Amino acid sequence: MNIRIKPEIPQHLFVGAMDGPASCTPDDNLYDVWPKFLLMVLLQGQQHFVMDGEHFHIEAGDEAHPEPVVFLLNVARDCQLRFVNESTTPLRKVMISAPQPWIDRLIRSQPTSMPKLRAFFSRHLATFRFAPNRHLIQTAEHILKPPVAMAGELLTLHRNAHAFDILCQACSVLVEADRAAPNQPSAGSRRQSEKVRDYILAHVCEDLTLERIARAVGISTSSIQRHFKERFGIAVSDFIRQQRLETARIALERDGIPISQAAYLAGYRNPSSFTTAFKKAYGVTPKHRRA
Repeated sequence: MNIRIKPEIPQHLFVGAMDGPASCTPDDNLYDVWPKFLLMVLLQGQQHFVMDGEHFHIEAGDEAHPEPVVFLLNVARDCQLRFVNESTTPLRKVMISAPQPWIDRLIRSQPTSMPKLRAFFSRHLATFRFAPNRHLIQTAEHILKPPVAMAGELLTLHRNAHAFDILCQACSVLVEADRAAPNQPSAGSRRQSEKVRDYILAHVCEDLTLERIARAVGISTSSIQRHFKERFGIAVSDFIRQQRLETARIALERDGIPISQAAYLAGYRNPSSFTTAFKKAYGVTPKHRRA
């Protein structure tokens, strides 16, 4: 009997950098991810990955027209990660990972002064993104291009010092943005949006319309469209399309169903249109995923 041993969760900050490859991994395997706080400074390129069925897209332009972005993600429970390699633009990014024990210590040290951060860290797959200022970009560049003479523990110290600077700046932006947005979605509207998401996931292979979803969850169609985009950063129609493609992908890989049937599952009447959409989402045609 094979016994799977869960890896020990690290206790300290991880700081990584990429400058050149177009993707983090050459494959689309599933990777186990333990609870952690992730911060990405993407200076150039694109990232598309999936966690617990949710797709995350981060774009920062190309070498000619870079549009740097800082992306924060809280992973509150064990889950699995899959990268979607669909871009050939070289990546330039800094990744900072703070494990859950580190976050817990931070929260315990400030029990009342950081309610906004506490709320962010309490939600699984909570996200926040913003355009970095010049200082933050320069700090990330120091991590990407450290002094040539630095190596070993000195290099680790160099990277960690700049990583803490970035963490401090990013968390400050998160708190200030929250204060500056009095009309942000309420807790009630967030729960309604999550009900919409759960209903879609439960009925993804059925004929879903905004009117049907609105009747099922007791929310107006206009509220669904507005609050869902605010909560998840994606339109309802695009979310349905993504989830149907994911359902079709799983059926192709697990059950080896015909491509025409997979197209039907994904809501496409024309298999060629399905093939085009599938390749755009996963980087390969359906026949390369069929068991």
